Amino acid sequence: MATVQVASSLLGGSPREAPRELPRELGTGFRRLSARLCALRPDDSSSSRTEIHLLLDQLISENYSEGGGVAPEEVSTLLVHACRLVPLGQNHLVSKVSQLIHHLLNTLQVIVDEQNLDFLLAYATSALRQCSCWTHVKVLQALAALVYGNGSKCQKYLPDLLGKGGLLVKLSDLAQPDPEVRRAAVHCMANLCLSVPGQPYLEEPYQNICFQAFLTTLQSPKSPDMDDITFCMLLQNALKGIQSLLNGGKMKLTQTEELGALLAVLKKSMFHGLPGIHIEMPAVLYPTPLPQYDGRPPARPQPCEPSASRPAGNRKKKSKVKPKKMQQGEEEEEEESGGEREAAPAAGSGRAGLQEGGAQPPCPLGAPGAPGSPFQGSGAAAGKDRVPSPFSPSVWKRVSSSESDYSDAEGGLQSKMRSYQAKVRQGALACFLSTVKSIEKKVLYGYWSAFVSDTPELGSPQSVSLMTLTLKDPSPKTRACALQALSAILEGSKQFLSVAEDTSDHRRAFTPFSAMVASSVRELHRCLLLALVAESSSQTLTQIIKCLANLVSNSPYNRLKLSLLTKVWNQIKPYIRHKDVNVRVSSLTLLGAIVSTHAPLPEVQLLLQQPCSSGLGNSNSATPHLCHPDWWKKAPSGPFLEDASVGSPAGSSEPCWLIRLCISTVVLPREGCCAGGGDASSAAGSAHVPSPMRLEALQVLAHLARGYFSVAQVYLMELGEVICKCMGEADPSIQLHGAKLLEELGTGIIQQYKPDSPLAPGQRVPVTLVVLFWTAMLSGPLPRALQNSEHPTLQASACDALSSILPDAFSSLPSDWQILCITVLLGLNDSKNRLVKAAASRALGVYVLFPCLRQDVIFVADTANAILMSLQDKSLNVRAKAAWSLGNLTDTLIVNMDTPDPSFQEEFSGLLLLKMLRSAIEASRDKDKVKSNAVRALGNLLHFLQPSHMEKPRFAKIVEESVQALISAVLTEAAMKVRWNACYAMGNAFKNPALPLGTAPWTSQAYHALTSVVTSCKNFKVRIRSAAALSLPGRREHYGPADQYAQIWRALVTALQRSEDTTDFLEFKYCASLRTQICQALVHLLSLAGAPDLPCIGESLEVNGDMIQSYILQFLKSGAERDDSGAPHGPQERDQMVKTALEHVSGVQAPPGDTAQRAIVGFLQDTLAIYFDSVRC
Repeated sequence: MATVQVASSLLGGSPREAPRELPRELGTGFRRLSARLCALRPDDSSSSRTEIHLLLDQLISENYSEGGGVAPEEVSTLLVHACRLVPLGQNHLVSKVSQLIHHLLNTLQVIVDEQNLDFLLAYATSALRQCSCWTHVKVLQALAALVYGNGSKCQKYLPDLLGKGGLLVKLSDLAQPDPEVRRAAVHCMANLCLSVPGQPYLEEPYQNICFQAFLTTLQSPKSPDMDDITFCMLLQNALKGIQSLLNGGKMKLTQTEELGALLAVLKKSMFHGLPGIHIEMPAVLYPTPLPQYDGRPPARPQPCEPSASRPAGNRKKKSKVKPKKMQQGEEEEEEESGGEREAAPAAGSGRAGLQEGGAQPPCPLGAPGAPGSPFQGSGAAAGKDRVPSPFSPSVWKRVSSSESDYSDAEGGLQSKMRSYQAKVRQGALACFLSTVKSIEKKVLYGYWSAFVSDTPELGSPQSVSLMTLTLKDPSPKTRACALQALSAILEGSKQFLSVAEDTSDHRRAFTPFSAMVASSVRELHRCLLLALVAESSSQTLTQIIKCLANLVSNSPYNRLKLSLLTKVWNQIKPYIRHKDVNVRVSSLTLLGAIVSTHAPLPEVQLLLQQPCSSGLGNSNSATPHLCHPDWWKKAPSGPFLEDASVGSPAGSSEPCWLIRLCISTVVLPREGCCAGGGDASSAAGSAHVPSPMRLEALQVLAHLARGYFSVAQVYLMELGEVICKCMGEADPSIQLHGAKLLEELGTGIIQQYKPDSPLAPGQRVPVTLVVLFWTAMLSGPLPRALQNSEHPTLQASACDALSSILPDAFSSLPSDWQILCITVLLGLNDSKNRLVKAAASRALGVYVLFPCLRQDVIFVADTANAILMSLQDKSLNVRAKAAWSLGNLTDTLIVNMDTPDPSFQEEFSGLLLLKMLRSAIEASRDKDKVKSNAVRALGNLLHFLQPSHMEKPRFAKIVEESVQALISAVLTEAAMKVRWNACYAMGNAFKNPALPLGTAPWTSQAYHALTSVVTSCKNFKVRIRSAAALSLPGRREHYGPADQYAQIWRALVTALQRSEDTTDFLEFKYCASLRTQICQALVHLLSLAGAPDLPCIGESLEVNGDMIQSYILQFLKSGAERDDSGAPHGPQERDQMVKTALEHVSGVQAPPGDTAQRAIVGFLQDTLAIYFDSVRC
């Protein structure tokens, strides 16, 4: 607000430097002048006009110093009375009263109430129509202050201001001769577009009018009569208006031309006034994966700014010695102080070093204890946990009149000009960020090459992009804005970047799209690493590292050539000890991204195995000098650490420096201790490790445990003690992250013991060590965390951690600990907090699968009752977790059926079984998240029912309701997971010989549902599952009468014909599995066919015999692996199925003269003969 600053400077300094008076005195001065003005009555005499002039001048020159106790109502009343005193014919007074409106509203930050606003807007619009042109600038400034934050209250005046031929539309037009008027009109429009939370926004027609006005302003060149600073302010206002439309108005840019035009002007504005860069953009950018038009002329020296190169050269020279020497205050004022940074020379040297691959970047830190050491001043840095956003609201302060924020004495015209140009670039980047967030990702990536640079062709210049600003813009704030915009583009780009591939050399006449994306990813790595080396501002450095973390999280390194991550890894190491805490935190975030992306990667595995001592021999050490790994521990009580080495795989004696670093960061009481050297004085004087550093270190440890457990398992017991220390602290966030780490470690151990784990038994963590680990956890603070009702999130996380215990280890725990775990989980299942209740329900669903617990009838019954209670909860999340646990519990029932001891089935309560069936039926009508597991549970329960149950009438009724629920789920247009689970459940029920399948009324409906799905479902996995269910009944009578059997046969033949009919190419990979399953079902039906079924089969073979035979031959020859449907995978098993079918059909007693039997037998004999002939060949 330039006017305020200039007015204050006239009184003796800036607003901050002005002496503060008591609010009562200030209020008294305002009220005295206000009373004198309000005492006047409209009078056209010369003396009256003179007095009004003097009073207005005094009110404008009054020092209000943040309000001074002046109420908004007093200001509104004064302004309304002043306008009533000044007739529109008095141009000078109108100009002065407009200045007063602008000054008071801006200085005192007053939003005028609706009643007074109505009068003042009417006055301002009338003044624009009736007063002389020279008053328009002041009137427009007053209007801008009035509508600021009041857009929703100006609806009555919008037709006059923004309608066809509206005042603001005319005054902002390119034909407007006065540039200041045009700028002020655009400023008014921008303030009208500003959104206020909870208030209605501009109607769409007015939004479009404003958008077109702003876009036209940005597209038009500077007119000859407009000075450079006014032009910059005009661009700023237009950019601010568009950003408000995108943010507050949620304007959707659906038209390609509209979006392309906006992106074109934004890209041009991003480089406005950037030294050495001048680009000519087309009017519209079109989406394309190819490089866009870039009209940048060849770079040439700029003689008009010789002073810019000299400081840059000095800064470059200094940065080689101590590139991080600048203080924070200097960083913030760099763009205004005239000290520019030209990163191109430094970046050039860095680029050469990176391409050669041998040079290490200069370490931004001094040696430990040296003057440039990062630990000096870290106490002050520790308080700055949050980096201020470069796009904070302060960027869009109300732009005041053309009066300058700077005087020539403060920095000169050139410095002032550079500052305004930098603000235009920042405004363009802020507007671009809003654009990125307002459009779909798939639309955004069509413009990828316009804003993200590609590797330049040999001999061609580098295209301008966001990285150009990051490397070459002299303003650190602009560089930070460019990085934030780039981060927004990279965020969520994993699917787009997943096509990148450069592992092989492309020697073709054209460059594949995959190679182009890979080239762009490589260039991003190269440029960001150059920016990392060259940057001197801590705030911008943080943005660079965050941007790198976003890039690493989304890049497909498994499809790219090696070394990209190695370069990032090696260059980020020094910044872990940077003086600024935000840089240190973001460095750990980047390391966490490296160890979590596409884990496990061989390249990262090698990086983690690098010697801990590498690079520690000089001041440019890549890692902190850590003490002995056990130095921080207190003397352990009991056998906690005695067997810590048992879990170390052979050949892993070299410690992992990253785990050591994270452990030290988490447990160190003071930062000075990890600097090594035993310097007691430095240790005593340094501050505590900031909490964000410790939290980030715990997250990195969790990423390592998830992706590289083979590395983390060496430190299992040490990490256990870290977890105990964290969960014993008072800070809930530290406790929470400790519990998350415990869960990841437990999950990693479970993964090692899974049947399909490729790990050799000798490389697993021994069960004895796992028992020792969990004993330490349960005897530590974990039980307290489970019972800490003040922090439900911690309780829920502790439940998740408790559910990650290895089943073999749980069975080896003392019975007291087992009872503790079960009792706590059953108790927490009654929690009033839904987050805790959901976690406890899930944990019970894990425990019920444990071999040592699943045959315990009392535990299973208690768990069932707890889960059924959670299924009635109002929270969808709780019900979803409970349904999953119910599915697991019913899986346990099925497993117990296969045990030789029938006691479990006999002792399990029939009433509880009925209750479970009713709850599962009810849950099958719930949301898809609940329904998918509810139908799974129904199938298991129907499978579990015994003949003794079926003899009871109440069970017959509940069985029919259960089957009807499954039929409904099979046929519903729900999520495919629900339909797949329903088909699976139907097949599971068919396995129970006690069910009246074939005779019950629901039989035909069940088969109709399955045949409908197998022939017409869009999802082939669901078709496969339904075909598998149709092949499961074991006796002919289960298929019902002959007409029902014929319907099933014809449906399977039709499904075989349509096995390649799909419009979704992703389904084609399941075609072979579908045909295999259908052929198995057909052969199974043949092996059960009776005499009444043979005519239908014969007719089908007569029409489609060749097609069926070809697919059965494929079925016999294929060696597809067994899937969960139970399809046989061995060729001998498959031809045996066909032989069994042949023998069965041959033995059927067909009526005399029946030719169908002969045709079927001949078909099967021919099929087997062709198959065996092909095998012999």
